Amino acid sequence: MKVLIMTAMYPTPANPAFGSFVRTQAESLKRAGVEIEVLVLGGRFRKLIYPKGIFQLRRRLAGSSIDLVHAHYSYVGMIARTQWKVPVVVTFHGDDLLGTVMEGGKKTRSSALIVAAGKRLARHVDAAIVQTSEMASKLEQPNVFVIPHEVDFEVFRPTERQQARAALGLAAGKKYLLFAANPQVPVKRFPLAKATGDYLRKRDPSIELLVVSKETQERLALYMSACDALLFPSYQEGSPNVIKQAMACNLPIVATDVGDVRQVVGKTKGCYVLKPSVTELAVRINEILADRKRTDGREHIRHLDSAAVSEKIIRVYEQVLRKREARFVDRTQNNLLIAGK
Repeated sequence: MKVLIMTAMYPTPANPAFGSFVRTQAESLKRAGVEIEVLVLGGRFRKLIYPKGIFQLRRRLAGSSIDLVHAHYSYVGMIARTQWKVPVVVTFHGDDLLGTVMEGGKKTRSSALIVAAGKRLARHVDAAIVQTSEMASKLEQPNVFVIPHEVDFEVFRPTERQQARAALGLAAGKKYLLFAANPQVPVKRFPLAKATGDYLRKRDPSIELLVVSKETQERLALYMSACDALLFPSYQEGSPNVIKQAMACNLPIVATDVGDVRQVVGKTKGCYVLKPSVTELAVRINEILADRKRTDGREHIRHLDSAAVSEKIIRVYEQVLRKREARFVDRTQNNLLIAGK
């Protein structure tokens, strides 16, 4: 089986975190035996990469025996569906079905059009993969599969705290809170994280909020081992990878109730899902800092190991290809019947 993965997000030397989850999945599928090609839609002018992608896709399909196209995000899926030579699977990641959130938690007007387009797209592709049951509820087609992104357990694993701090040049005696997202992205709600960090620091100067983005996956894993807690106050999410990665590193988590966070965290001791309140977040963080124990989160997310998730995705591919083959056989038989008349 040969699959072309299409994406507009993929790690670069300048931004190794950009689309790292797509690369993780592509590499996991390769290890599972799928022949993978990757087509990254990129360019200097972001708005031009999609029309340009139509021609890139057609050239790639013309010169290769690709069986299936797997597109990430609805925008790329629309480009993938401009052809009918091979079947198309689209993975929706969050705001392409839930809407784009801006400051204050309000959704942009333009995102309503994007969501509507994504729903329409789902009716015309061979399969849609979504991250959560909430996202699945936005689509009414039978070809929808809930498959959250995997965790690379080889990269995201516990490292002794002081060892990780020494590797990163962090102070041995401080209490670090981790905000692992771009603070400029409104949906991540950095102002609430900062307000919580400031509130705690006034009472304990040894507490520091670390803002980490644009890091390699390996360095992010080190930060997760070096810090005392992950602070995750988002307005909205699909299935946030950083929560799963923190669980794999046994890092305590304080998060808002978004996406599948409550489901992923489950009953893990040292992890809390709370209302978006500075005082409520601070109370739980203080409990974590007083104890300073790691969690057993890694054991709670074994089902999200790369190999397990790849197996589910491959089953989707196989189902899509079987249906396509069945349709081809039916058409051939009908043509023979017509010719026989």
